[in-house]
Amino acid sequence: MTPDQALAEASRGELRPVYLVAGEEVHLASAVVAALKAAAMKGGVPGLNEDQYQAGEADVDRVLGDARTLPMMAKRRFVLVRGLERWEPRAGKPEGKATDKDPLEKLVDYAKAPSPSTVLVLLGAGVDKRRKLYTVARADGFLVACEPLARHELPTWIEQRVQARGCKISGSVADLLAELTGPELSPVADAVERLCLYVGDGNEIEEESVATCIVRLRAASVWELVGAVGRRDAGAALAALADVYDPQDRGLRLLGVLAWSTRQLLRFDSALRAGASPDQAAIRAGAPPFKARELNQQLKALPRADLERWPELLARLDLELKGGSRRPPQAVLEAAILKLCRTSQAAARRPAT
Repeated sequence: MTPDQALAEASRGELRPVYLVAGEEVHLASAVVAALKAAAMKGGVPGLNEDQYQAGEADVDRVLGDARTLPMMAKRRFVLVRGLERWEPRAGKPEGKATDKDPLEKLVDYAKAPSPSTVLVLLGAGVDKRRKLYTVARADGFLVACEPLARHELPTWIEQRVQARGCKISGSVADLLAELTGPELSPVADAVERLCLYVGDGNEIEEESVATCIVRLRAASVWELVGAVGRRDAGAALAALADVYDPQDRGLRLLGVLAWSTRQLLRFDSALRAGASPDQAAIRAGAPPFKARELNQQLKALPRADLERWPELLARLDLELKGGSRRPPQAVLEAAILKLCRTSQAAARRPAT
């Protein structure tokens, strides 16, 4: 099942006796565990029917003994085991008796006939998907797969979370926030929380809100940089870079805003070429219609050949800023800006064919 399905079960109080929560997305796994615990402990005395263990430090038989224990003055017990992968057999470890079963096999046996009054949650990001416990959990429906979201899924996740907080956000701004704070969900969720508190209930999160609370960088400032490159004005481009560069994040957030702005402009250009009006093209690009004029001006300032080269350049920059180059991050950005200006000048001198 998905994390959303597990959360829905918890909200309805329709809990299964066993859950295997696996996957590398820590934020989703934590949310699922917290919801299952709250639902299992509802109506009971806090702490009285709850046990938590760390695999590798606790014996599996003790865990299963607690899972089979009846709750006291409550409907359910809650037993959580963290770090399940620490019970994986280790290479080179001496084997026990022939009759011994490894801990994960014992959990499989328990899952076949679990205690109906206990919610046993097995948490393990690195559990081997080839193990019987994983395959049985998937087949029997008690696996909660908390895998990282794909980049294209992040804006929708942000929109849903913002809506759940009672605020609004456009698809375009959600995409910007995903670019700036993803791909891990913990920083994304933190950014959503801060933005919702900033704008207040029922209000909309806009680019200005993101610039104020998250990035300290306005898209308009980025396009001053892009415009200077489009004019092949290397001096103005380097001056604009100096204004917007933040040494604390090595320019990564600048790169994020630049990537988002470039994609928006490419979509706007594609819509115009398909015959859309500027207002319609802005909507297709994920921008409000009143931004059509601004996008049109940006498009005119940046030659199409240059614009089409920007995504490749940004991808290279991303690799270099994340450790692919030994040069200082600002020097990497300056070299890229100068290279693009030279490329633009060469393109301008190239005779039309």
